[in-house]
Amino acid sequence: MIDVPLERFEELVADALDGIPEELGKLMDNVVVRVAEKHPAGLLGLYQGIPLTRRGDYGAMAMPDRITIYRQAILRRCRTEEQVVHQVRVTVVHEVAHHFGIDDDRLDELGWA
Repeated sequence: MIDVPLERFEELVADALDGIPEELGKLMDNVVVRVAEKHPAGLLGLYQGIPLTRRGDYGAMAMPDRITIYRQAILRRCRTEEQVVHQVRVTVVHEVAHHFGIDDDRLDELGWA
């Protein structure tokens, strides 16, 4: 396991978000991305909210969707910072895809599971 300081890890998450094509990034709506230390079940990331594909009468006062990237779970899987960069990118793309309504089976087919 490698140790990447929290500030650096947050930069990697921001870089992964910046790597999302601009035309998709512009479509993201009312979503907050944050880093947390760990998830009790060891998840790498978690999307909580209403996917864009299911937002019929989504009110203006709706709480934002949340994407959480779990630092310790990712670090446990990696031995180098290069591996951390890759895993953060995969995890961010995976959770953002859920925001767009793409399920785990399809993400697996696309190689983003």
